[in-house]
Formats: sequence, C-alpha cells, structure tokens
Amino acid sequence: MRLPSSVGALIAPLCAAGLVVAGTGAVVTARAADVPFTGRVVGGNHAVNEGATDPLDISAHNSVTVVQSPVDPDQLAISNRIDSPQFSCALHVSDDGGSTWDQTPLPVPKGEEPKCYAPEVAFSADGKLYLAFVTLKGIGNVPNAVWIVSSDDGGTTLSKPLQALGQLAFQVRLRTDPEQADRLYLTWLQAQETATLAFPTPGNPIRWASSDDGGASWSRPVTVNDPGRVRVVAPTPEVGTDGRAWALYLDLQEDRLDYEGAHGGLGGPPYPDHWSLVLARSTDAGATWDETIVDDRIVPTERFVVFIPPFPSLAVDESSDRVYVSFHDGLQGDADVWLWASDDGGRTFSERVRVNDTVLGDDTTQYLPQVQTAPDGRVDVLYYDRRNDPRDLLNETSLQTSIDGGSSFSGRIVLSDHSFDSRVGVGSERGMPTLGSRLGLLSTNTDALSVWTDTRRGTEASSKQDIVRALVVFSQRPPLSASVRTAFSWGGAVLAGAGLLFLGRWLWRTKRRPGATTPQQG
Repeated sequence: MRLPSSVGALIAPLCAAGLVVAGTGAVVTARAADVPFTGRVVGGNHAVNEGATDPLDISAHNSVTVVQSPVDPDQLAISNRIDSPQFSCALHVSDDGGSTWDQTPLPVPKGEEPKCYAPEVAFSADGKLYLAFVTLKGIGNVPNAVWIVSSDDGGTTLSKPLQALGQLAFQVRLRTDPEQADRLYLTWLQAQETATLAFPTPGNPIRWASSDDGGASWSRPVTVNDPGRVRVVAPTPEVGTDGRAWALYLDLQEDRLDYEGAHGGLGGPPYPDHWSLVLARSTDAGATWDETIVDDRIVPTERFVVFIPPFPSLAVDESSDRVYVSFHDGLQGDADVWLWASDDGGRTFSERVRVNDTVLGDDTTQYLPQVQTAPDGRVDVLYYDRRNDPRDLLNETSLQTSIDGGSSFSGRIVLSDHSFDSRVGVGSERGMPTLGSRLGLLSTNTDALSVWTDTRRGTEASSKQDIVRALVVFSQRPPLSASVRTAFSWGGAVLAGAGLLFLGRWLWRTKRRPGATTPQQG
C-alpha cells in the first residue's frame, strides 16, 4: 500500500533516525553493530619488569593484576607473583599511563621469612593504592599470613604491613569498594591442611571478609560457597555499588586428580569428567550469599597444581546490570575460550558464546581468558592463543571485542609481536609448566591495555618469564552502552507506536470524509 505523502513525510524522519522498524526501535542496536569498529596495537610490545632484558635475571613473573586510579587515569599499578628462582612477588607502578614503569620493593613484615607471594593490587575510590600479599614459611612454603600495605603516592612508597589473615590462606584476592574509600574486601581459599602439591582432604571453603578502616581490622570471615561443594578453587571477586558483590569460582566436583594431587605433579591426560562454574551473589556487602550455576559442563583441558589454579574471569557492567563470565574448556574437543552473559545481575545466564574465531576442531589451544568491560558497554576478552603453531606449543596473545553485549565478537587482534613457548615455566621438567593463573586487562572507551606473561627471552632450563604489555586503540567511537541502547529502543517503540496511531486515525478520517478515496495498491 502506498502511503499518502503527508504520512510519509511524518514517518520518514523517524526511519532516518533508525527508530522505526516493524514497530520496534531495535534498529538502534543493529545500526551500532554495523558501524566499522576496529582496533590496532599502538607502540608494539614493551616489558614491564625491570629485569626483562637482563639475561642474568631468570625470574619467572606471572599472574598479573593491573589497575587504574579512579582519581588520576595516568596512574597505573601492576602486581604479579614470581615462581623462580625463588618465590617472591613484584609491584610495578606508572604515572604516565603505562609508557614507563618502576618497580617498588615490598617490605618484609617483622618476624616473617622474606618470601612474599601471590600479590593482589587495587585502587580505592579516593585514589589510595592497596596491595595484599602472602608470606610463606618453611621448607614446604605454606602460607603463613596475609598482609596489607598501602600507598598515598601511587605505589612509589608503601606503608608498614598490617596482618589481615592467618595461616593456610590460599588464592587471596583483594577488592576495594567503589563508594567507601576505606572499605576493602578479601576472598581466599581457607585450607585446613596441606600435602605436597595437594589438599589431602576436601571441604576447604572460600571465605570473604571486609575492612572498614583500610585494613587495620577485619570482619569475621563468611563462607561464600555452598558447603556441599567440597572441591572449590580460584575465587574471583567483584564489588559493585549499594552493597552488591559477586564471587566466581570453580567447583571441581569429583576431580581428585587435581584437588588431591593424584597426578603427583606430573603431566598427562586431564581429569576426564566435568567441572562447574559457579557465581555467588551478595546484596549486603558479603554478609550473605546466593549461588547460580553458570555452567556445569566445563571440560578440563589440562592438569594443574591445586595451590595455583587457572582463574576464571568476571566482569560487571552495573549500568546495564550485565555480568560476564569467561573461561576456557574442551567442550568441542580442543581448548576454546567461552563467554557467558547475564542481564539480571548474575541470577541467570545465557548459553555460552565461543569467543575465539578459529576453525572448529583445529586442535589448537586458546586459554586463560580475561574479560573486561569499558564504561560504554564494550566487552573485551584477552587470551593466550596457539592457532599459528600446528604443534600447539607456541603462544600468541589475542584480543577480541564485542559491541552487542557478548552475543558476537570481532575478529582477533594479535597483540604479541613475537610468539613465545608455552613450555617455559616452573613445572616444565614435570610436564606441567605454568604461565600463571591470570592475565591483566584494562578497558576504556578508546583503548584496551593488555598485560601478560611472556617467555620469549626464556628457555625450559631457565624458566624466565617477563611481564609484557600492549595497547590497543580503537578507530571508531564505541557503540552506545546497553542502558542507553535500551532507552533509545524504548523511545523508538514509543515513536513508532505514535506514528502508527497517527496513520490509523488519518486513514479513518479520510475514509469518513465525503468524496474521500481509499488508497490503492501500487
């Protein structure tokens, strides 16, 4: 039916604005997805740790956390553990947006052995830097205590350590409250006893505690996981506004191979059954918790030492109430990177989406993803990638981006300008080398800073690992955030409905006027 010119004149501007399509307004999202949106690495790769270019420095740096001050965007900090030649940890700080880095010595708490390990760094709402670390004790290097230090100058100088937790606290993670500057949160795995590369008995819970005075005192620990889940590891926390908090973890189910160390620290086939990804949620700053199973079909792809497991990744976009979870598994045979998304704060999740754009069944490994959201809603996923090595040994790092809430991803951006050997790391002599527990990623509306463990200067004999960073700059303005898209979509629906109502009234009046003719089909 050909519309009268007056009606067409009314609706045309709405169509041009992308607000009227089949009476919905969903075109705003579709149009955003059609905008060319590409990124490129600017400035190449740069090492962060001071000894990266020193052949005599064979330190194994890995397990990165990278954070940005909410007060001064040029102020960044990176923490990482060191696995060899002795257990240690490092703090690197930058006041020029990551162009250059300085390493800050960490203090040894009085009465403790000089064995700092597993650090975690965070900025508070007022720009104060906090760092948590573990001190190890004895020949077995078991965790003896957890300590907090702080800095008012971006990490250049540090306070005296304050003890936060006692013995056998593993996999400690630190978060700050986005609204209350002095409030800190810790998650950890509280072991009852240990054995060589193993927890001899199940039932070691994930704990949560908070501090309202910058780490001077701590609340009574609360158990996060359902007590029926007796082999839980790798807690990954996030903290939002209004007392909302999340803790993602792996439930290894009946996996005694890894949890109880039945592999003896030797490489071989992975556990042959499934794990679960579980997200715990709190609305009262961690006092009480509910749980959602993100996916109970996680297919392991490798063995690991239970004390230093691979961590799943968690990101929260509070502006849209969306929660993103990322991890790798072998559901389709080879190891792939997956994303799960929730649009109700983590109560329910969509089906998994495959992130890596490799050919299905290519038998190469993509693993250890880190997911992050930009303020505008863009979703970035960083991961290790072996697609260019038919032997499935040499790593690259890849970044892929979604502008539709994780439903689909762009082609990969190759970050590393040199491939590096996945066999270089502690445990290589036993067939279980590790590149650490996680990668680092910071996403803004215009760029993404990626940080990873790189072995290009190491060998299997030296186990040398360095921290390397790359900056991706995006060529187009990112799409509207999910909340803005929703607002425009509803606005489009209202305008579309108004247009259809006007058209109906016009046709009805035209038909009733004397001498009026009904529009004819063309």
